[in-house]
Amino acid sequence: MPKVVIEEQEGIGLLRLNNGVTNAISPELVNDLEAALQIVERECRGMVFAGGGKFFSMGLDLPTLIPLKRDAFSDFFDRFNRALLHLFTLPIPTCCAIAGHAVAGGTVLALGCDYRFAAPEKKLGLNEIHLGVPVPYLADMLLRQIAGDRAATEMTYGGNFTAASDAARFGLVDALFPAETVEAGAVEKVSGLASHSPAAFRETKKNRVETIRGLYAQHHQAKNEAFVDCWFSDPVRPLLEAAARKF
Repeated sequence: MPKVVIEEQEGIGLLRLNNGVTNAISPELVNDLEAALQIVERECRGMVFAGGGKFFSMGLDLPTLIPLKRDAFSDFFDRFNRALLHLFTLPIPTCCAIAGHAVAGGTVLALGCDYRFAAPEKKLGLNEIHLGVPVPYLADMLLRQIAGDRAATEMTYGGNFTAASDAARFGLVDALFPAETVEAGAVEKVSGLASHSPAAFRETKKNRVETIRGLYAQHHQAKNEAFVDCWFSDPVRPLLEAAARKF
């Protein structure tokens, strides 16, 4: 069964993570996400990104990823970031519907959308610093564009999770809905945006994404290598293994 499935609603692709309760980000999920994004880009007027009722996504699938050798993990991490960049640069309107918690890599995926709608009580956040790794370079740039430098610095330095109702105060979340209506609200938002001229929207979005796309193209090899160096450093392995026991 695919780890990402697509439901079509009047030209809007509802792309749903489908990897158990936690929707942990595994190599298989990344492969299926990239394939789904290609279909959505080709066939849909807009996209809503959704997960489950308990977790939108719990983040990287640590039990699967920790045993990987360096080359295999580096390949996974590059593909994960490429999929995130593809999501961010999709030439159609996108909204992430966060009906469940979106933590760590789950927040990273949510950052790739144009908008984030969430249930007030659900948690978001980037706890990478507590695990001994940096927030990935691309995700860090997306967060600073969305929430501003001061809020992004507080989030990435502190590594704490926050309720969506609090995240809405500094712009990480764009609108709050009861959990059962988050997806409907996101579909309505994307449908309205998709009523504009596709060419006009595409060119407008290019202006928003081009600086980050250019910086990532220029620096991603060194930045991703630095993340992998941290991941495989001796002090970090026990922290990752302890976190994996929560899955």
